[in-house]
Amino acid sequence: MDKKPKPNPQKLLDQWMEWERGETPPGRVISNLKTGGLPELLEQLIEDGNS
Repeated sequence: MDKKPKPNPQKLLDQWMEWERGETPPGRVISNLKTGGLPELLEQLIEDGNS
């Protein structure tokens, strides 16, 4: 089974900023953030903060 690569925070921020600049529609941004690993990144941050 292939493992997903770790989320890349810089890439996720870049995708968010595309929306901020009006370059990418919101639906596409949400899709990109989801497939880019934002949920996993947030879960990891929560786990790290609760240690």
